[in-house]
Amino acid sequence: MSGKEVKSALKSAKEAIKNKEFKEALKQCKAVLKLDKKNYNAWVFIGLAASELEQPDQSQSAYKKAVELEPEQLLAWQGLANLYEKTDQWDFKVELPNVYQKLVDVLGSFHTFECICLCKQLAKVWQQLIQLKKEEAVDKKELLELWQQLTQLLSDCLNEEEQDNEIQQHLISAFENAMVLMDPVPGEKHMKMSTDYVRCLSKLPQEEAKMKEACESMLSHYPSQSYPLEVLGSHYLKTGHLGLGTKALQEGRYKDAIKDLAQGLKKTSCNTGWYSLAEAQFKMHRYSDSATSCSQGMFRLLYVTIIPDAEKDPVLVALKGRAYLNKGQIDQALKFSTFNFSFLALCSLLKAATKNPNCGEYYFLLGQLYWGMGEETRKDRSKAHTHLLKAAKLDPHLGSAFRYLGHYYREIANDRGRARGCYKKAFELDNEDAESGAASVDLSMEQEDMETALATLESVIEKATPGSAKWAWMRRGLYYLKVGEHQQATADLQAALRADPEDWVCWECLGEAYLNRRSFTAALKAFGKAHQLQPSSIYSVYQAAAIKQTLGKFKEAVAEYLQITAQQDYVPALKGLGECQLSLAKSLMEDCRDGGAIDLIQQAIQNLFKAVELRPDLSCLWKLLGDACTAVSTVSPNRAQNLNTERKVHVFVCRCYAHALKLMSEAPSLWYDLGLNYYRQASLPSPTEGDQNSQSLVLEKAQQCLKKAIMMDSGNHSYWNALGVISMNKGLENYALAQHCFIKSIQVEPNNVVAWTNLGTLYLKKDNIELAHEAFKIAQSLEPLYVNCWIGQALIAERVGSYDTMDLFRHTTELSTHMEGVKGYAYWVCSTLLDKSNRDTELYRYNIVQMNAISAAQVALSKYTERIQSDPEAFIMLGYLNEHLQLKRQALQAYQRSVELLQSTSSTEELAFAVGSYGRALCTSGQWEEAVHAYKSTPLQELSDLAGVALAYCRAGLIPESISAYERALAVASSEKEKAYILTALALLQHRQGNLDSAKTLLFKCSMLKEPISESLLCLCALGLVHGDATLAAAALTELLKQGSASGSVVEQRCLLTCTLLALQGNYSAVQREASRAVHRWTACLLPLQIIMQNCRALLYSGVNQLASGRHSGEDRHRNALKTLQRAVLLCPGRHTHTTRTLNYLTYKHTERVNLLENKPVLKMSQKSHLCKFFNLGTLEGWVLQQAVTGLVMGGQLEEAEALCSQVLNVSPEHPAVMLALRQVQCQRLLVANGGTVLPDSVMEQLNNTVMMNPTNLGAWHWLAEVYRSQGLLVQAVMAYRQSLQLASQLGLHSSQVTSLLRLALLALGPCMVNVPGNDWKDLVLEATTEVLKLGSFPMALLFQALLQYVTKMAARETRRLLERLVYVSSQDFPVTVVQVASWYLLRHLHAKNDDELINVLLERAKMNRDQRLLKFHSLLASSSS
Repeated sequence: MSGKEVKSALKSAKEAIKNKEFKEALKQCKAVLKLDKKNYNAWVFIGLAASELEQPDQSQSAYKKAVELEPEQLLAWQGLANLYEKTDQWDFKVELPNVYQKLVDVLGSFHTFECICLCKQLAKVWQQLIQLKKEEAVDKKELLELWQQLTQLLSDCLNEEEQDNEIQQHLISAFENAMVLMDPVPGEKHMKMSTDYVRCLSKLPQEEAKMKEACESMLSHYPSQSYPLEVLGSHYLKTGHLGLGTKALQEGRYKDAIKDLAQGLKKTSCNTGWYSLAEAQFKMHRYSDSATSCSQGMFRLLYVTIIPDAEKDPVLVALKGRAYLNKGQIDQALKFSTFNFSFLALCSLLKAATKNPNCGEYYFLLGQLYWGMGEETRKDRSKAHTHLLKAAKLDPHLGSAFRYLGHYYREIANDRGRARGCYKKAFELDNEDAESGAASVDLSMEQEDMETALATLESVIEKATPGSAKWAWMRRGLYYLKVGEHQQATADLQAALRADPEDWVCWECLGEAYLNRRSFTAALKAFGKAHQLQPSSIYSVYQAAAIKQTLGKFKEAVAEYLQITAQQDYVPALKGLGECQLSLAKSLMEDCRDGGAIDLIQQAIQNLFKAVELRPDLSCLWKLLGDACTAVSTVSPNRAQNLNTERKVHVFVCRCYAHALKLMSEAPSLWYDLGLNYYRQASLPSPTEGDQNSQSLVLEKAQQCLKKAIMMDSGNHSYWNALGVISMNKGLENYALAQHCFIKSIQVEPNNVVAWTNLGTLYLKKDNIELAHEAFKIAQSLEPLYVNCWIGQALIAERVGSYDTMDLFRHTTELSTHMEGVKGYAYWVCSTLLDKSNRDTELYRYNIVQMNAISAAQVALSKYTERIQSDPEAFIMLGYLNEHLQLKRQALQAYQRSVELLQSTSSTEELAFAVGSYGRALCTSGQWEEAVHAYKSTPLQELSDLAGVALAYCRAGLIPESISAYERALAVASSEKEKAYILTALALLQHRQGNLDSAKTLLFKCSMLKEPISESLLCLCALGLVHGDATLAAAALTELLKQGSASGSVVEQRCLLTCTLLALQGNYSAVQREASRAVHRWTACLLPLQIIMQNCRALLYSGVNQLASGRHSGEDRHRNALKTLQRAVLLCPGRHTHTTRTLNYLTYKHTERVNLLENKPVLKMSQKSHLCKFFNLGTLEGWVLQQAVTGLVMGGQLEEAEALCSQVLNVSPEHPAVMLALRQVQCQRLLVANGGTVLPDSVMEQLNNTVMMNPTNLGAWHWLAEVYRSQGLLVQAVMAYRQSLQLASQLGLHSSQVTSLLRLALLALGPCMVNVPGNDWKDLVLEATTEVLKLGSFPMALLFQALLQYVTKMAARETRRLLERLVYVSSQDFPVTVVQVASWYLLRHLHAKNDDELINVLLERAKMNRDQRLLKFHSLLASSSS
């Protein structure tokens, strides 16, 4: 067994123990021990497994063997302790204290939390052992020894820095029990034990009473001993703050001395105390505080005066050097000579240090100076480091010396541990030293000591005032960001920004916190602010682009990524740019916009390839490059011609995924992608048999890759689904495995619409229709918008012959552009169009006409052929649909493409059909010679081809060839109707050649068939009319009329022939009658109407000429302009615009402009037309009357308006609309007459009843609500508005719903503005505005919400946010009124908050927009506040 196998066996044993398979663990461990008997872990695992199998002796032996091998390792000792704890054996209990003692010894040097816990457990076990000894009745000496050992053990465990109360109590109890058993008393051993007991209690401040009692007891037994008196004296000295402070000063504990002396001086002021305090503060370099203490003690201060010979005084020289350094004027201090480097301040400080070698500050200044002189002196240990270290030793309270030592250890010595200690010491000495504190925290975090770092930060933050301690807030925010507490991180970083709003790094950190909290909008703003403060930082731009990419704003993200890549080749930006471009390309491919998609794919490949060149060690880049190249296979081949052949692309993709797998072989997703790539390679067409064999091998590779992915991650449903698809593919056809994979995928993810659809496809392929239908139905219920399951149902419907087949295929094209669904739908549309017998069926009208099937299928099939350009059937169907849409050029191109594709195949029948359709398209586009050439390339055995070539010959001027072709077609024709059409065509050709008799013969022969056609009779009648044979024309027309109903075009031709025959016979009056009769009988026929319109136009021109010549009714009462124009109006009642104007001019001679109410023709027209039938907004007269009434009311002519309504009611009594108008006028008169007083209840009831007579009139309900509001009946007004809202919803009037909701919100906002108690009106405003915003973006609703917030919480930040959202927009987005109202309230809010900065911003905007009213309003507010 090799070392690797040993590790594997130990790993298996560990897993077996984890799974509670302890026998298996023993088996694995014994196998390891056969090879390596000194394997520590194997013995430990055996001990643990044997313990769990209740084999304590074997477990003990194993643990002891492990202890012998490595006595300083914890695992075996801990296992042995656990074994002894849970096993109830006497010998185990005896051994247990020794085990815990060993554990304490191993951990004791670290004073960790585990050590403290072990000490507690050791004390309990030791006491249990003593209890056992007591039960065995051992002698007092043995018990005393046990208690003494326990005191010694616990004394060693007790840590002065981390005192534990439980251990202290165990220790005191041990001392007390030992003192009881001690004999003789007094004695030497008793005295020693008493001394230890007092010493122990003196270290425990909370045990003051016991300490005094122990001292008194010791003094009573040993009066000559001074130790208890020393303890008591020290204790009493500590209890007095001045004494305590003086003692601390003598011991060099200056910080404690300052604290105790300050507290003592509050009670008693003395010069000695002030002197001691000043000295302690001086030692701590708190010079200003020391000076204050000296002045409080009334000491005379000595001031340094200017001495002429200052250069000789080393102290002043040192101060001078220090002044240079404190000012940062190194250049002023440095003096350069010709030969060497001289430094005046350096010399001065060296002199001072020589004069006073015990002054640490001089050495610090020397070290600081060396540090500032450059890299060379920093690295020289004899200079900066030596002097700083000596300064720290001479003056351990000089924090700045420790700070620079930290700099040295961090930057020069690269000793992070020492640097951290120095920074920590410097910060403890001066908690205002932000640099030391920040460095200490940074190093703690770097060394993963988060607890210490967090404790330091929290201690600073607790003492910090708002706007300070930026470094602490920022670092704690970064700590919380690292541990995932994003809310707290956001709060801390915001606090840091309050201290320094211009810190762009802090803005970036805040953006990270927002981003991790999924607050994308806030993160975008934070990164935008950071980029504004530091434009050269690309990180902010990158993060903003990444957020926009996450939000799906790929175009905006691409623009920002390009901004980064233009500056430098930043790999994350190149990666994000490639991902965005690939996503945009996929969205374009879904809509079959392959041109734009391939451009984006090329750009994505270029960017990702550049990223791979920069970082070839990143697996994700290779994977993305493979995905981008894979997308090329989706677009049409001619679009991707620049990217070489499709097979080569797949090979390159395979290499990309393989390279990614080399870097990350344990990634199942990469195996999945590689398997799909092999599957796509196998799907490519294979021209030879050898290629088919290679395709099978490729499929097997794909299958193996998917199996590998499933082995790594069997819980991924996509892997199972892909394996199923590959298994059922041609070449493998392992349907059982495919079914198993699909079912497994569904078990892993029950809501798996893809797997259900594929399972249905498998059942459909195996002709199991019922199971396939059930699978597709479940898929539809899971995801109704998934198109593949609908295609499956359509295929089932097609197979069983259901009428819903076409409708299902149509639904698939509405969901998305899927190639299978598009082709299926186009096939069914073309099949339905080819069947001429179903034109009058309801199914045809629904599927083809109502669903606009031809256009929809043509658009979808155009996308199909753009993507798949090798399908001749699709091009044939596309050409056929284009023909129906009269798209001649597109039809010709489609047929031409189908012919080109079929020429390379062996399908002669399909080629002949395509060529025939191509020839037909050429004929339609007028290319007769090309059509003849196309038809000649067909076998010319089908009737359609013969008729087509005959028509082409005819239009090309080759009449004999056309006649010959028609004769061949006549021989091929199978039905009487076909023969009739061919005979008619032959007759026309014979007539064209001048063979009149032959033409007549052929037409007579056609009319004698069993199924004569109307076209032949029309030709015969026309032939008679052309040649003046009225008899022949009349006979043919008579036979034609016997055929009964006909199409619209035949009816027009019949009418034209009849009118022509009548004109030929000289019966001109009958022509007019025949045309009028045809118009009344066939309203859709245009030809008779054109005849009548020509007569109408002639009458109109005649009337105008008569008017110009002066022939009016005064000269001739029967033949004048008026009579002529009246005849024109009666003949063409629909074309009366100019005629009516002329009639008005002729009827009323005066030309003065009259008022609308005095226009007699209007009233006459109204009375003659029965007003009750047309008083509606949809009719002209009703609209005129309503406008008249409204105009009078608006003009204040209420009496005239009431009289007009009454006049109309005389014609149409109790008409609801007129009655409503009358009540509205009467209500307005009452309000005006009574000065707006309350209306009586009877009047309100009449108004309500009138509105109820017009239940569908939305304006009536709005008017009634306004009346209620004016009367103070707000509840009734709300009910009226709700009624109008319900009516608008029933009628489907979107704008009316919005109007009703906004009116309701405005009504409810009124009580809110006057602070009516309760929340009902506020809730109503929110309800109405929320419903409006669901219908669309309406600024008025946003304004109402902002005003409600203003009324509720005027000073809140949310109020300002809502108002600013309305104010700071372009005038094109929101109405000016909304913006102005929001500006007024925003100004009031800002005045209330005294926010002058934002007020100035608002006023600047008002000046720019020339809003004088807001500026005036500001002046009023300013004057009122002053």
